[in-house]
Amino acid sequence: MTLSDIERQIKACQECPLAKTRTNAVPGEGNFSADIVFLGEGPGKDEDLQGRPFVGAAGKFLTQMIKSIGLKREDVFITNIVKCRPPNNRDPEDDEVSVCTELYLWRQLELVNPILIATLGRHSMHRFLPKNFKISQIHGIPKKVTNKKTGKTFNILPLYHPAAALYNGALRETLENDFKKIPKIIEKLR
Repeated sequence: MTLSDIERQIKACQECPLAKTRTNAVPGEGNFSADIVFLGEGPGKDEDLQGRPFVGAAGKFLTQMIKSIGLKREDVFITNIVKCRPPNNRDPEDDEVSVCTELYLWRQLELVNPILIATLGRHSMHRFLPKNFKISQIHGIPKKVTNKKTGKTFNILPLYHPAAALYNGALRETLENDFKKIPKIIEKLR
């Protein structure tokens, strides 16, 4: 099974109700052997229309942040925990997240095999860390997490979502400072 195979499966997926309301599934994109994966919550309106992750305002900011640490979008892998846009940009429901995670996300992460997974926002963070963890308390602090089903260990870096930083100027500086840590974290994990 390759990442291209998973991408085809995601585009054809009918496993949850989100398939009925999407324009395009958004499997993810980037370097299939990236050192870092940026993991968001789910596609928004622009992503749903284009079938690509992080292409709206938050995506442009994410791209700037990636460039600020000497990388390009093509150097990293960008995806979401759910691969289809929830209607009206509502939060994804637990069963939708479970379907996408179990069928696709774990396999994508194992195939990319990144040194670091930067979770963007609390929804993607809570795929790896307990729900009682608050992003305001642990952002920018790497965590080591083992997937109980596969035994695979991941290095997680919880970050604020770029959209939150766009709407809250104080978070923008926090996110920029957390991004500056990424090269050193990767270097240390190597």
